[in-house]
Amino acid sequence: MQSNRKILFFIILIAVGSLFLGRLFSLQLTTDKYYFEAIKNASNEITLYADRGTIYDRNNKLLVYNDVVYDLAVIKKKIPKTLDTAALLKILKIDLETFLYKLQKIRNPNISYTLLKDLPPSVYIPMQENILSFPGFIIEQKTDRRYRSNIGSHVLGYIGEVSEKTLKDDPYYKQGDYAGITGLESTYEKWLRGSKGVKIVIVDNRQIQKGSFKAGALDSAPTPGYPAISTLHFDVQQMAEDMLQNKIGSIVAIEPSTGEIIALANSPSFDLNDMVGSSRNKNFAALLKDENNPLFNRAIKARYPPGSTFKTLQALIGLQQGVITDASTYPCHGGYRMGSLKVGCHPHPSGLDMRNSIAKSCNSYYCHLFRDIIDDTLYDAVDIGYNTWRNYMLSFGLGVKTGVDLPNEGTGFIPDTSYFNRYYGKGRWKSSMILSLSIGQGEIGVTPLQMANFAACIANRGYWITPHSIRSFEGGTKIPLEYREKHKVPIDKIYFEQVVEGMHMVVKPGGTARGAAIPDLDVCGKTGTSQNPHGKDHSIFIGFAPKDNPKIAIAVVVENGGYGATFAAPIATVLMERYLAGVDSTFVSKKPVLYDRMKNTRLRNFINDSLPQ
Repeated sequence: MQSNRKILFFIILIAVGSLFLGRLFSLQLTTDKYYFEAIKNASNEITLYADRGTIYDRNNKLLVYNDVVYDLAVIKKKIPKTLDTAALLKILKIDLETFLYKLQKIRNPNISYTLLKDLPPSVYIPMQENILSFPGFIIEQKTDRRYRSNIGSHVLGYIGEVSEKTLKDDPYYKQGDYAGITGLESTYEKWLRGSKGVKIVIVDNRQIQKGSFKAGALDSAPTPGYPAISTLHFDVQQMAEDMLQNKIGSIVAIEPSTGEIIALANSPSFDLNDMVGSSRNKNFAALLKDENNPLFNRAIKARYPPGSTFKTLQALIGLQQGVITDASTYPCHGGYRMGSLKVGCHPHPSGLDMRNSIAKSCNSYYCHLFRDIIDDTLYDAVDIGYNTWRNYMLSFGLGVKTGVDLPNEGTGFIPDTSYFNRYYGKGRWKSSMILSLSIGQGEIGVTPLQMANFAACIANRGYWITPHSIRSFEGGTKIPLEYREKHKVPIDKIYFEQVVEGMHMVVKPGGTARGAAIPDLDVCGKTGTSQNPHGKDHSIFIGFAPKDNPKIAIAVVVENGGYGATFAAPIATVLMERYLAGVDSTFVSKKPVLYDRMKNTRLRNFINDSLPQ
């Protein structure tokens, strides 16, 4: 019996011993879990931030570059209980309440969190000198944006701290990181941001660094973002913004053959240099409150009645549908009349042909033409004729997003038949009741970008390419295919040639924009006076140059500027002249009075005193 007990005892002893030996073997040889836990406790993982890609204009002039900044980060778990908080707060120049509030915002205590951004020298220098006295705190070197000038704010965009949504959607980012918020900075974030690196350093029990882990074998260097060549022309953009100052409006210029945005300007606007550094949040809050709404990108979001610029499209549709020929005429005796309905027109000879109807902007011509298109006997009902007309407009990129590579584009508005059915009742409306559409008024809303885009389509004699603001990235990275594809409209090229002839007469003697002509500048255009129920009419112009093989198409909107020829047309021709001069640094306009008058005329004063001083 005693012998059996000894045997049982030895069996139990061997079993328990084997269990412990097996577990020890497992821990030491088959799993790295505890090894890496030990490494985490004895090391700090420092994020190395990549330089964002610099941005240049189409002629390789630098627009956006980087500047080194220093942020203070903290790994909350590694803050010792013996931290000299008073000494730290004295260096950081913040109060205890602010310090504790920032610590409470940290969601993951095991990774670094940016506590203070863009440390000024008065904080950075003493903090760097005393960093060993504050275990768990790390000074991170980052870059922030700097700008050659204050132009192009709405197209270049700015960067800012990533949102909670971005943190959830993209594991690349952590709290306190920066990313593109607006403009091409946002659209091309993944191209521009580069990729982070990492450096692992060994620390002792007081969190004092003792060197690289494994001599840096596990470290990785950051990869800079791709430098970008934008489509902007620095000088044209600068002149556009100069001529818009003290006015409300926008300008969009496009290279027709490529869809590249040469200039995109808004007024009022803001200075991108206010959106960098430690004052970024305060300045942004002030801009949000500014009643002038400088953050609003009018060029791609604001809706305007296109006015008489719309007549070019009406003529194209009428020609394609066979409703008119280029020799067709309609009567005009001071306007269009039908019973009590009257649409006025300015003085000109009656019975103009299609070309002259564009050159002299005859309202009566396009009232007649619109009704003939909608009421064509080919259709059984007015809504069929209207849908045919509307589909042409959609093909030009109106009433829909163009797909521009800038965030938050607006659609504009080309009403469908359901809109009129709700307003008038199904089957109870006819062409005479929506006659204001014929001259680009009424319910129609078009963005300045859409105006420039359909001007580019006419310049191309029948196609447009999705507008975009990036030409290429260094290293051969191509822009997405969607910005290289042609969108063809269902109108024959011969009809474009006929309409172009009429537009060519607009900036000639006898045309509505003759005063905006510049010697030797071969411009095709169309003025528009957009009726505004809230005040003085808006001044609008679309055009392109030169007539053959066009290099630039443009749309200009000056709110409350009156006739299209008063402000919009001169601004457009000045910008076209400058662009066609190329990179000539000695450029002198052949009609400098136009530029000086547009730049110095004030329609409204913008005194931006809302930013913190």
